[in-house]
Amino acid sequence: MTYYKSKFTASVYATISISFWGISFVSTKAVLGKLDPYSLLVVRFGIGSLFLLLLLLMQRKRLLVSIKYIPHLMILGILGVFVHQILQATALLTINASSAGWLISFSPIFTVILSILFLHEKLSLSKALGMVLAITGVLIVTTTRMGQSFQFSINIGFLLMMLSTLNWAVYSVLLKSLKIPYSPLLITFYMSLIGLILTTPLIIRNKGWVSLSLLNYSEWAHLLFLGVFVSGIAYWYWGKALEVLEASKVSMFLYMEPVATLITAVLLLDEKVFLISVAGGIIIIIGVIIVNGQLMPMMVNLIKKKRR
Repeated sequence: MTYYKSKFTASVYATISISFWGISFVSTKAVLGKLDPYSLLVVRFGIGSLFLLLLLLMQRKRLLVSIKYIPHLMILGILGVFVHQILQATALLTINASSAGWLISFSPIFTVILSILFLHEKLSLSKALGMVLAITGVLIVTTTRMGQSFQFSINIGFLLMMLSTLNWAVYSVLLKSLKIPYSPLLITFYMSLIGLILTTPLIIRNKGWVSLSLLNYSEWAHLLFLGVFVSGIAYWYWGKALEVLEASKVSMFLYMEPVATLITAVLLLDEKVFLISVAGGIIIIIGVIIVNGQLMPMMVNLIKKKRR
């Protein structure tokens, strides 16, 4: 029972991370009118780093890490924060959100391949079936939501987004395989801090502090959400999920990001919801549940326990 509980808890952490990342487009859209995307990244990870530091201090966690693991943390910070975010921000300047949505679906595929090669994970029939279902659902949700048919065109944005998905797969596998003997919270803090240091020259180059003075209270609220929940908690919970679940299984939760985006758009932006989009979302969820097969036994055990 404890085994299923830990797996279920890890699945919840991954779902929360994906939900925050899926919702983030609303806050990003609200702020981009006044702040350029690169300065936005600096502020996001500045707020995220401060939030994570406060959590560590409140929990009286030791902040020092062995010099042996500094290179590990630097690699994770460069790949997971700096490179990943720069690639996506640049790609979104030349491709639309619909194209980005289905291109992101390649990340779990890359993660599965890398996990088989380097983590010796196995590709079962159920995992392959769940992946196919989830990809189908992503295509349905992203294309119908944007009112566009499936499009395939290769340009610099396409290539950058593909690199971004491959980069995230490498990051997830490394985070799992490096086995750094510190809490996910401390690891995430140093990753965020490294990302902040590396992106700071961007806000200096673009004189982003001028734009910051023009933001109103509502826009600052969006920035706080992006910093605390998207750049802080989401990365932290993703690390917690990878502590328990296989990297290939955690990566499957990325397919639920368009579902979170769709729900947010309907609730906050009064976007119309189409029946086919709902069907696509259900297909994604079914695919993720099939891949993470431990969820069903967990629910069965809970039902049996209640009947006793």
